[in-house]
Amino acid sequence: MGRGGLFKREPRHLTQELLAAATAVLAFATDAGSVPIGPWPSVLGSREAFSPEVSAAVERIWIKPTLRRTVNGPPARVPLEVYAAFVDTPEVTAAAARFRNLGSYHVQAIDDDRYRGDDGGGARGVSQVLRRERQRRIIFSEGTHTGPFLGTISGSALTVLDLEQHGDRVNPTLTAYVHIEDRVAAALAQVLVASFGFLADRKLAEGLRVTAGVAEWAVEPSGGFCEWLAREPLPAARRHRIVAALPSCARARAQLGADASAGAR
Repeated sequence: MGRGGLFKREPRHLTQELLAAATAVLAFATDAGSVPIGPWPSVLGSREAFSPEVSAAVERIWIKPTLRRTVNGPPARVPLEVYAAFVDTPEVTAAAARFRNLGSYHVQAIDDDRYRGDDGGGARGVSQVLRRERQRRIIFSEGTHTGPFLGTISGSALTVLDLEQHGDRVNPTLTAYVHIEDRVAAALAQVLVASFGFLADRKLAEGLRVTAGVAEWAVEPSGGFCEWLAREPLPAARRHRIVAALPSCARARAQLGADASAGAR
């Protein structure tokens, strides 16, 4: 059956699948509205700083994105350094989210700047942090989404995440430039997003909601996060990134170690 027949028979499900595909490459990941559109995003600096493959992919997204969306994530009542620590360790955030039933993502760190992720709903991808500033992250992602109607759709995205501290809250703003490889899917997404853009925005905001939930759990005095972190099997460098932003967790880990030593005697 052709795609046209599927669209006529199941418009609601096809719409959701299309918009899920359009935002799938952003699931792992994180106000860029003032960024000017040109041959290369000036916020990244010189294109020679990146590999030819990454530079070509970023330029393709930047010049002719299939979709461009900006969403404001839920504010998180945490210090900026705490929120940023969870943005920079998405595998820790994903594990904590699964423990707290906030999400079903699985993320694996490849190195300090690259991650492989699976959202458990048909989306898989690899993300790379291209630029890291105190209140901004710029992330390049490539991924696929597999669904029952459209099969597997490939896409890439450039995501700009800005973090603003207002009082005791962090307000995140995410702007995404998405490029869908399949021409038919890209054309349909452009048509449908005008009417169903809220679905795409909800998907984009989902990662920010999870990050906020985990970060707020981490700063609860008796929430149990530090004990969970001490027991979770994580590489030492990744655990240290969180502990550096949460000194109370260093004390909790030391106490757990002391308790374990006492129990062994």
